[in-house]
Amino acid sequence: MRNSAFKQLSWLTLVCLIALAISCVSPFDRTTWWLEVAPVLIALPVLWTTHRRFPLTPLLYACIGWHALVLVVGGTYSYARVPLGFELQSWLDLSRNPYDKIGHFTQGFVPALVAREILLRGGYVRGGKMLAFLVLCVVLAISATYELIEWAAAVALGQGADEFLGTQGDPWDTQSDMAFALLGGVVALLALSRWQDRQIQQIEAPRRKGNPQ
Repeated sequence: MRNSAFKQLSWLTLVCLIALAISCVSPFDRTTWWLEVAPVLIALPVLWTTHRRFPLTPLLYACIGWHALVLVVGGTYSYARVPLGFELQSWLDLSRNPYDKIGHFTQGFVPALVAREILLRGGYVRGGKMLAFLVLCVVLAISATYELIEWAAAVALGQGADEFLGTQGDPWDTQSDMAFALLGGVVALLALSRWQDRQIQQIEAPRRKGNPQ
């Protein structure tokens, strides 16, 4: 399992580095790019530091990779200008580019699986209902923290933070961002809990027998 985690993390890292290399050449706004891709630059070293003693499930590595690409694309164009968002805006007849909401949905979806895996494998929670409640609490805490970071950036950078905030004139942008993160967490729990459980069992069974491989 340790070798499997190494391979999965290696592929994840390669994809992220390629995406970062491409996106950093000519982003819409350099400051926004740094702010948006910062979580990727933080997460990769953390994953490499912990992968031997706490290898993640393949499902979770894949989801983290997806989240990283969402962040990199948002940083490249700024969330309000992502071409995919304009396509969705046209198809769905929306008043604004919705890519920002895709980002916040992902911000709930992936951290929900991360929190769930840590809580389950650490033996911190056993009841299914309590597990779901705590996972969604973590999702909302992360979302709220990110909104505070956006507020701090707005105060520090002034008008220079407009691209990072991506509010597009919506006075309820903060609340809807958190709602989409919560929705992402709920969807993750409903759609992937059983799949994640099976992969956790595959990781933990050899460990209980004293074989970390």
